[in-house]
Amino acid sequence: MREKKKILIVDDSKIIRKGLTEIFEASNDFEVVGEASDGKEALSAIRRTQPDVVTLDVVMPEMDGLTTLKHIMIECPRPTVMLSSLTQDGSTITFDALRYGAVDFISKPSRLEEENMGELAEDIINKLNTATGIDVGVTSYIRAHAEQKKTVSQSDGKCKKLIALGAAEGGYRALMKIIPHLIPDSAAYLAVLYAEDEHLDAFASYLDEHSKVKVKRAQNDEVLQPGTCYLSAGSDYMSVHQQGEELVLHVSEAPFASRKGSVDRLLFSVAEVMGENSVGVVLSGEGIDGCEGLEEIERRHGRSIIQEPKSCLSGDMSLAALQVCSPDYIISDVDIPKTINELLNTSNV
Repeated sequence: MREKKKILIVDDSKIIRKGLTEIFEASNDFEVVGEASDGKEALSAIRRTQPDVVTLDVVMPEMDGLTTLKHIMIECPRPTVMLSSLTQDGSTITFDALRYGAVDFISKPSRLEEENMGELAEDIINKLNTATGIDVGVTSYIRAHAEQKKTVSQSDGKCKKLIALGAAEGGYRALMKIIPHLIPDSAAYLAVLYAEDEHLDAFASYLDEHSKVKVKRAQNDEVLQPGTCYLSAGSDYMSVHQQGEELVLHVSEAPFASRKGSVDRLLFSVAEVMGENSVGVVLSGEGIDGCEGLEEIERRHGRSIIQEPKSCLSGDMSLAALQVCSPDYIISDVDIPKTINELLNTSNV
């Protein structure tokens, strides 16, 4: 019989702790070894119970989730998944938590009603199983860019290069390590992230606040501008088309949302429109989306980058791409922005 993974639940709500305990007890994967109602209790419980993974509420009395997380990562590092309502006010704290070492976050339900529990339980179990499989070193602190003032692109207003990135599970952290450090050159950046659509607006705003380039949600029929990063959900198809002298985005609902194909779709369109002036980047995520599109980038003589699988929260997409591609770079997410910037500065794209 497979040994269950030990979990500590930290939440100031008895109802939430009870609901999560029921979810874990119904699972064959986890055993609840302790509960805590605030950060101080949590730190003591971690030392006492030595859990494999922690679920941590963002808003708590005595010691809040973000402060607790910082102590966990310094004193007793282990995979931690935040539990957050991700309201407009709470989104900054949640994304800060990812920056300080949290593996992922779970949307906190407003009510634990029976009809909502099935989908919620599946999401929680999947994320915690992923969390327990990673090296805690992968979740080290992400340093924010010191210079947050936007710099105007020095191009003539036309996109001479396109950088396309695709990510799924673990993509929040990967993009937080990359986008804030990109330069507003003559390139436009396009990123597909498999994440809940309602969270993407908040994530785009967060990245925009911490980045040199402008970051925004991708809109249909939008003319691409250099020095801007366009963010799209995996539930949409985002592609680039040439209209006269302009590059225009096409964004539409993916016809088969359950089949991951949005990264491939983007990479194919970028390869077709930009050829050797394109860079394709496959990041952390489950499944094989992106491998065929990256292969097409290479066929059209563009540059290809694959996130080194060991630095991924989930290495499936990287490993799948490595099976069919001969990438120019296999590097960690920390090294990707420097590599992209060097390619743009030396006109090697």
